[in-house]
Amino acid sequence: MSRIRIFAVTLAILLLPALAAASPAEPAPAPDLLESLQLQTGSIDLAGGIAALDVPDTFRYIGPEDTKRFLEEGWGNPDGSGTLGMLLPTETDLFGGEGWGVVITYQEDGYVSDEDANEIDYKEMLQSMQEASREGNAEREKAGYQPVQLIGWAAPPRYDSQAKKLYWAKELKFGDDAENTLNYNVRILGRKGVLVMNAVSEMPQLSTVEEHMQQVLAFTEFKQGHRYSDFDSGVDKVAGYGIATLIGGTIAAKVGLFAKLGALLLAFKKVILVGLVAVGAFVTKLFRRRKETAATLETPQSPESGA
Repeated sequence: MSRIRIFAVTLAILLLPALAAASPAEPAPAPDLLESLQLQTGSIDLAGGIAALDVPDTFRYIGPEDTKRFLEEGWGNPDGSGTLGMLLPTETDLFGGEGWGVVITYQEDGYVSDEDANEIDYKEMLQSMQEASREGNAEREKAGYQPVQLIGWAAPPRYDSQAKKLYWAKELKFGDDAENTLNYNVRILGRKGVLVMNAVSEMPQLSTVEEHMQQVLAFTEFKQGHRYSDFDSGVDKVAGYGIATLIGGTIAAKVGLFAKLGALLLAFKKVILVGLVAVGAFVTKLFRRRKETAATLETPQSPESGA
């Protein structure tokens, strides 16, 4: 049995079903909400100055408090806290059917070794995650949710060993939805953790989202003293996982039947699901989007955050 398969099986054993419902926030009128937000471009510091964005005119950045308001009042999420902000594409109707944005968080689990980067069999990983997804659908349907199918890589994982930047995208199908869901993921490795940037949309928007996310990769960097190369093995913590878990772990967590999650069925398109999924020291935070009721974004979260 491969390491990937063992990981998926172990995760499935650890997870227990625990579903609960919540009521959506009342969405605010879109123009009024946008006018009240501080939309920023240019140089932006993140996470107390450990990382920085150089935001071009193709995006607008909003800070954590405005992100909370945008997610809750604009997209109807029950809780939009705990982020480092969002990037909103300027040429997109944010409240229309094709609206999307990039949620930014920081996973401070320690220095993530990239020694396994060249050893990963992404075909095997995908097959393992697809199998786990199929196995999880019986429990999802029993709990009243649509089955979810991991169709494949919308963009296969790519790791830049020089820049210490990782990205990939997944194509997902929820039930009988006419359009498949696109989940685009960016991870930037730093001295003490990983900068997490996720976007979700529909598959027809793949080329647009991919173009924009490549821009995000280019204009996001850790600052001096917090870069991957600044790691000091004598004092710095090492994370208990590598590149494979950054990619495969989040997929495996998704197919864990939303265990220990507050499952939120909302009338609006976008929703954040925050749950605790422990695999050793690895904890995953899931953002879930569904076309008619909810949607999926997933981001790992450190154990100290107490999700």
